[in-house]
Amino acid sequence: MGLSWLSARRKLFLALLLDLVGVMLIAVLFDRWAATHLLLHPEWLGFYGLTYAAMSWLFGSYTLLRLPRVTGVHVLARLGWAALATTVVLVLVSWILRVPPSLTLGYRRTQMLLLVGLTLWALMVRLLLRRLPSHPGAREMTALELAEWSQQRLLPSQLPVEAFTLEEITWANSLSLQRQLKRAADIALAIGLLLLTLPLTLLAALLIWLEDRGPIFFRQERSGLMGARFSVYKLRTMVQADPAAPALWTQRGDKRLTRVGSLLRRVRLDELPQLLNVVLGEMSLIGPRPERPELEGELAARIPHYRKRHWMPPGLSGWAQVCAPYAASIEETELKLSYDLYYLRHWSTALDLLIFLKTIKTVLKAKGR
Repeated sequence: MGLSWLSARRKLFLALLLDLVGVMLIAVLFDRWAATHLLLHPEWLGFYGLTYAAMSWLFGSYTLLRLPRVTGVHVLARLGWAALATTVVLVLVSWILRVPPSLTLGYRRTQMLLLVGLTLWALMVRLLLRRLPSHPGAREMTALELAEWSQQRLLPSQLPVEAFTLEEITWANSLSLQRQLKRAADIALAIGLLLLTLPLTLLAALLIWLEDRGPIFFRQERSGLMGARFSVYKLRTMVQADPAAPALWTQRGDKRLTRVGSLLRRVRLDELPQLLNVVLGEMSLIGPRPERPELEGELAARIPHYRKRHWMPPGLSGWAQVCAPYAASIEETELKLSYDLYYLRHWSTALDLLIFLKTIKTVLKAKGR
């Protein structure tokens, strides 16, 4: 019972392939019956197809294949947003590059035809794929089974929280090529992101200062590799507090958040100064999130294996951050720890890349907290 992870992934890749095939088939039909001449510019057609695939991933139209039950309105909404976003990107790129009149893909009529045609094609693909069994002997879930499946989805796959030693994790090998590549990628990407996001950082700093004339940056001590303490800097998102006040988790609807701070947290812009920690080697782009030392005593006492998350450098983002909800309690922290331990045991360049892509999706959808 339940969805097979491997089968579900195969459906996702098949849906992606069929979406790209659909773009080509629709182009052939439109060239034949609507005189659009799309095939004269295969590079633009390929760009359109890849953009549509990216927007479908961003707006979750592929995720529909893994959900046990969805409504028709839900499916159409996600497909519609993906197609509309693709059209917007195409219009912007066409305007910026000043495409020639011969490129009929830039015409409004052609864009509307593609939007409607591709949405109908994608709807048919997803309906057909959802009718295929997820594994041999699959059947419709009962309401009780559906509830149990939903709860299981909160847990990381293929992980019982188990005892393992430092020597068993790949990161322990300081001469590992993957470890060297990770550090090189951290430095290159962190410097690049610092330069690329500098205008956003300056704008955010101005908005923070204008709201309450308070400090722009917020300094906090965190636990890093092997528990070593270091200082992280963030753009301030809360009202100024007494330095002697006890450490508290951020709650949903926290009254301490400023209006600007709430927006910055949603799109994770408050984390940008931590790119400096990455350059200095105190953090990585991907890894377990660093926690405040004053909270870790209780966490380590109540959660088995908690200290093992210090066996790798902390990260700006991590497997727990992209897979589990924000932790504001011991129980939720224990859930996120299971993802951190999974990351430690199964760390690889491919897993880091997957987390990086999921982080981009989270930022673009403004789902931070």
